[in-house]
Amino acid sequence: MYNGQIFSLSLGILLAGLPSLAATQVPSQDFKQDSKQENIEIPKLAQVLVPLPKQAINPLSDRLVDDLFDCDRTQLLKAIDYSIQYIRTPSAADRYPVGEISRDRMERSLIRFRQLVQTSPNAVELQKAVLQEFDLHKSIGLDRKGTVQFTGYYEAVYKASRTRNGEFQYPIYRLPPDFNTWERPHPTREMLEGSKRLAGLEIAWLSDRFQAFLIHVQGSARLVLNDGSLITVGFAGKTDRPYTSVGAAIVRDGKMRLEDVTLQSLMAYFQKHPQELVGYLNRNQSFVFFRETNGSPAIGSLNLPVTAERSIATDKSIMPAGAIALIRTPLPFLNPVTNTYEFRPVNRFVLDQDTGGAIKGAGRVDIFMGTGEVPKQRAGLIKYDGELYYLVLKK
Repeated sequence: MYNGQIFSLSLGILLAGLPSLAATQVPSQDFKQDSKQENIEIPKLAQVLVPLPKQAINPLSDRLVDDLFDCDRTQLLKAIDYSIQYIRTPSAADRYPVGEISRDRMERSLIRFRQLVQTSPNAVELQKAVLQEFDLHKSIGLDRKGTVQFTGYYEAVYKASRTRNGEFQYPIYRLPPDFNTWERPHPTREMLEGSKRLAGLEIAWLSDRFQAFLIHVQGSARLVLNDGSLITVGFAGKTDRPYTSVGAAIVRDGKMRLEDVTLQSLMAYFQKHPQELVGYLNRNQSFVFFRETNGSPAIGSLNLPVTAERSIATDKSIMPAGAIALIRTPLPFLNPVTNTYEFRPVNRFVLDQDTGGAIKGAGRVDIFMGTGEVPKQRAGLIKYDGELYYLVLKK
């Protein structure tokens, strides 16, 4: 990702380039995504969003009821407000129109949607009003049949130190002041990690090499220092070297089956085989630099905060920035009796407010799950197919 936004987590980035699992309760179906999908030509927006005729919407109507609305609409309203704030910026003026969608129409769509969210007594009534006043445009997905691969990302919280000592041996770095004059191609990760070239640019030191790497993947983090104080870091820049998926490499090497890969299983693998960690991390030649963000919340590619379970990341070269969307995919929920995660199909209104390095084409969506350990666990489990719709006021 660029411009300071969070990087997509684990399954989106750590498995980039591998096929997804079908959107079922149990990940047992054949792989559907072409493993070479990241190399295909990306179509324009007019080719990736298909307006749904009324006869196609009616059979869906009873399945488009937001699963969170009746228990909490506050987060949704907050996310809408950020999109309204964005759509009024010069940056949005540069991005719109997107296909046939003008900036004015998108702003009116957001404002009216906010009114409906605020005044609808329940999720069913909101769904009825939305279907009456809005057009739905469905993404053609990975296969031009509407199949969209969903993954999750989060903002991490890690223990860290301002100085190198004891267990804290793995730094993250600020952007070198002369970075714009570096020779190209830039040095690889292996060349830069711990090099004299970056000496003195350390922001903080982590106690775990894989955690430090994950901050590169995520693009931001909250760091709790030895004295209990908190610092936040965000994306500041990256080298021009290509990104290579660590999770995909492990699967291709036959060390793990795709259906068994989660962030947790990758961490467990490297704990069991620590001698393999550096080799796999160095396969990803790309290197990320950071800046301190003074306690700011997680920021998306629109340079505004992203909202837990209400913000998504898509390919902004073809999808409308800040737009209202509706996602349909299974998500993990903790069963308090068994203390395990179970997947339930959900329908959810979200705002398209971020992007990502592995988020390419009409068939990829990353859901921001929040900050901390529980969002981390949930984000690391999301790897299912589903559907993506955009909502725009009828003309």
